[in-house]
Amino acid sequence: MSDTSGLVLDRAAVDATLRRLGLCGFAAMLSMRFCDALLPALAEEFHVTTGVASRTIAGFALAYGLLQLFYGPLGDRYGKLRVIALASFGCCAVHLAAACAPGLDALVAARVAGGAAAAGVIPLTMAWVGDHVPYAERQGRLAQLLGATVSGMIAGQWLGGVAAGSVGWRAGFAALALLFLAAALLLWPRAAAAAHPAAAGSGVARLGQVLRTGWARVILVLVALEGALVFGAVSFVPHQLHLRHGLSMPHAGAVLALFGVGGLLYSRGARRLLARVGEAGLARAGALGLAAGFGLMAWLPAWPVALAACLLAGFGYYALHNTLQTQATQMVPAARGSAVALFACALFFGQSGGVAAAAWAVDRGLAPAVFAVAALALGALGLMAAVLLGRHVRPAGAAS
Repeated sequence: MSDTSGLVLDRAAVDATLRRLGLCGFAAMLSMRFCDALLPALAEEFHVTTGVASRTIAGFALAYGLLQLFYGPLGDRYGKLRVIALASFGCCAVHLAAACAPGLDALVAARVAGGAAAAGVIPLTMAWVGDHVPYAERQGRLAQLLGATVSGMIAGQWLGGVAAGSVGWRAGFAALALLFLAAALLLWPRAAAAAHPAAAGSGVARLGQVLRTGWARVILVLVALEGALVFGAVSFVPHQLHLRHGLSMPHAGAVLALFGVGGLLYSRGARRLLARVGEAGLARAGALGLAAGFGLMAWLPAWPVALAACLLAGFGYYALHNTLQTQATQMVPAARGSAVALFACALFFGQSGGVAAAAWAVDRGLAPAVFAVAALALGALGLMAAVLLGRHVRPAGAAS
């Protein structure tokens, strides 16, 4: 295994670095999903609707997506590990600011800053894996990293509900700041010692190189639609359980955490599934899981049905998304940081738009329709991705 500067890294060094990167990714995903189960509590404290409070989610996602255009070329030029470590230090600072926010506008501003800082963590980690792991092993390694990020999602969705019902959201943001500080301090020695890759051309030129690649454009469109549909629906699962079935916010957050558990189940079996059904087969499995999960949420005759719905939707999402992620690491190997950054940018622009559109519908009593549309559209999207993946021929040299 070698990095982009030609230095050879043994498997033990890759494993050790991945563990540190996994902690950074865990913290970033926890932060991203922390407000999902907080929305009713924030709406009550600041005397606004749940849709208005959801700006704390949409603002984070918008900044996260936009800043990819900055971090991707920066990682290509100055070194991915160093940028990830500095971004984690930044996350510590902005979460302290969120804990001290005097009102909703200040909290939304802190969440926007948090999204801007966290943008430098997970996509560049994926690009680092692409630099160091051969393509044949890459989806398995990305699934390993997925275990850390999904655990962060589970923790965020559950701890958000716990914070709403017990310690308070301010204490939750303060704890997040400490977690980011610990992750950054652990990664920094390796980041400081890492060689800097020599990336030719400007950041704009590398982004343009990605956008001129036909297969890259296909993957970017697929992931943008996926982000809009999945997270536009997922963000309002606690709202639906709380208002329609009377679950407390900690309990609603715990049910939603099963979405992440579905992802963990996928990550544990990803290598075996990939060997058995291939990338196109994983995309088809993702389509079925997403359609079944969100279809059950639209129906939801009793709250226990949501347990199966979240588990199925989570498994389906990660089966489809991890497949698209792996493709993203090989879209343009010469500009891998920029390529993966554009992938994340498309995902989170889609997520931001999806949450905003779903918030409009939820405020008008149309939550079941949000889940029904997600079920139908994601089923079709996953099946279309499977067909396209089956037709796509991976470029020569992709194993390197």
